[in-house]
Amino acid sequence: MDDLELLGKIRNPETFNYGFNMLVRAYQQRIYWLARKMVIDHDDADDVTQEVFIKVHKSIGTFREDAQLYTWLYRIATNECLTFIKKKKRRFFLPLGDVAGELAAKVDSIPSISGDEIQKKLQKAILTLPDKQRLVFNLKYYEEMPYEQMSNVTGTSVGALKASYHHAVKKIEDFLKND
Repeated sequence: MDDLELLGKIRNPETFNYGFNMLVRAYQQRIYWLARKMVIDHDDADDVTQEVFIKVHKSIGTFREDAQLYTWLYRIATNECLTFIKKKKRRFFLPLGDVAGELAAKVDSIPSISGDEIQKKLQKAILTLPDKQRLVFNLKYYEEMPYEQMSNVTGTSVGALKASYHHAVKKIEDFLKND
């Protein structure tokens, strides 16, 4: 079922629940993995994913279709990830470096991150990035999202996104060289 059919089902009160269920099935895994790359922990990623779909459920009626459904969902998901990370910092009164350290420790302890040592080092390097750079890097590197679509998701100009990605890559390279 394509996005137009999904939206048609969702906008019809008689098929809303079915349409929303199909929307969740279509996008849940992609949203989960976006969240997982940002917050690392499985339970936290599940919580973020659930919050994303709660927000989508509440606001799907306001979706104006001036962007693709996928882009709109990713925008909600990225904002929810950034909000989650900020709340975590405030809740534990941790500076950014401590949160990154805590998440890096989880990379080593989570058995589901089944990569060789290089993959684990890459994940740790990504965690040292500022939140927005980490988001841009994940969207470009893992999701292979074009800058124009990223611009719609993040509300940031293409030029700023290219600069963020470039700085992120440089920081990751430096981290890997010095590790």
